[in-house]
Amino acid sequence: MTRTAVLICPGRGTYNKPELGYLHRHHGQRMDLFRSFDAIRAEMGQEAVTALDGTSRYTMSKYSRGDVASPLIYAAALADAQALAEDIEVVAVTGNSMGWYIALAAGGALSPQNGFRVVNTMGTLMQEQLIGGQLVYPFVDDNWNNDATRKADLLADVAHINGMDGCDLALSIELGGMLVLAGNESGLAAFEASQPVVQDRFPMRLANHAAFHTALQAPVAAKGQARLRPDLFGQPECPLIDGRGKIWWPGATDTQALWDYTLGHQVTEAYDFTRAVQTAAREFAPDLFIVTGPGATLGGAVAQSLVLGDWKGMGDKASFQARQETEPFLIAMGRDDQRALATG
Repeated sequence: MTRTAVLICPGRGTYNKPELGYLHRHHGQRMDLFRSFDAIRAEMGQEAVTALDGTSRYTMSKYSRGDVASPLIYAAALADAQALAEDIEVVAVTGNSMGWYIALAAGGALSPQNGFRVVNTMGTLMQEQLIGGQLVYPFVDDNWNNDATRKADLLADVAHINGMDGCDLALSIELGGMLVLAGNESGLAAFEASQPVVQDRFPMRLANHAAFHTALQAPVAAKGQARLRPDLFGQPECPLIDGRGKIWWPGATDTQALWDYTLGHQVTEAYDFTRAVQTAAREFAPDLFIVTGPGATLGGAVAQSLVLGDWKGMGDKASFQARQETEPFLIAMGRDDQRALATG
């Protein structure tokens, strides 16, 4: 019996010390694919993806860099997308932030190699420029109850700080029950000073992350458009859901518009991952939501997005956990205890 699935690709911050060796551990039979990525890296004088994944030592200072993390995450996620069990039918693909680039390849709008070129180019440009930074802060409580007033107050504080002299701060990503904020150092520091520490770790700075999805990235967008041609992009083979919740349909996609969005709006405007997941649930009603590796941290944001959308009557963390326990529908391929549910 066929199982339908929405495939969800992760963004930055998902290849960490536990993921070292992910390509070799899970995808030894796909080394030819990875070597084609190595060849692209070699053209740019960069270390091979297979070497980065195959080393024995992980350091945050190196592996959190955009020009290192991005290609590793892409290779792992795309390989996972190719490793799904034969009875799984992917009905739509989406992703979080950089995961949009991976979704383009997983959904057939970019070839595996051209998808790698996009990811590697943009990750390298982000690292070279490294404009601003990001932090994460929740607006839901421990049981994922939606607090619309709290969210509105936080966004009002962001707007207030952004209006202060010398401060840049804006919403970067709607990430389930979290707000990812981005700005310059003054803006980020002002927010950290204005809000209490919650859950013993928020507000949390994200290492080596630039001010993604804000106007501060306009120089990166311009350089990306100059280096990546529109003819790299083709018709998707399955529906793609972008960071606005818009669906790009096979056979009906304006590929120039897809290029414009990917290297323009997607770089400089806020990314609504929550809406993307809710659109996937509403429009495609899949049996499964499959989050590719590496890592498994995006699963929580997917679950919170579904709860915030009251999907199948799930209104809080407890109701999600009860349903997931009896009928697992959210599968994180980066988790050893769930991977076999997607790969067979």
